Amino acid sequence: MKKKIVILNGSPRPNGNTKTLIDQFTSGAESAGHEVVCFNLSQMNIHGCLGCCKGGKEQNSPCVQKDDMLKIYPAYQQADVVVLASPMYYWGFSGQLKSAFDRLFAVAELDADYRNPVKECALLMASEGDSEDNFAPVKNSFESLLQHLGWKNAGVVYAGGNMNIGDILSKPHQLQAARQLGSSI
Repeated sequence: MKKKIVILNGSPRPNGNTKTLIDQFTSGAESAGHEVVCFNLSQMNIHGCLGCCKGGKEQNSPCVQKDDMLKIYPAYQQADVVVLASPMYYWGFSGQLKSAFDRLFAVAELDADYRNPVKECALLMASEGDSEDNFAPVKNSFESLLQHLGWKNAGVVYAGGNMNIGDILSKPHQLQAARQLGSSI
């Protein structure tokens, strides 16, 4: 069955290792017949959440802030799968990804009980460190997020040992893992 996939790219590097993972994932997903749209968050005007809890009044514009999230909301609302893509910054997601994801709460505010739309979710993460211990904080954060949202884990690619732009190109197993995850959705 064809699925709609939204990728939130939290990397500030337009052609970095995270983007390479995204490209491989997208190739796999499109080869399986899925529709993929990627938002490069660092190139968008997205403000942090105000915590005002005053959203949810307009379906097409759920947040009180009117910035580039207006481009993301419709795709997010229609998506079957959300892919979080980020380099690891201080054992967590990038600020760009965190800001955009926090703003998705406005969509939950459309529901009287603040229920988030149920999605599948995947994670693509590039990092310098390449150990289980290195990825443990992100793994915990990702799994906790899915548990609290009631979302299904569609898969994870942790791509360690990638500090400099292009490092990932010498790791075909990481590229294949991202492509395979995309085709398996």
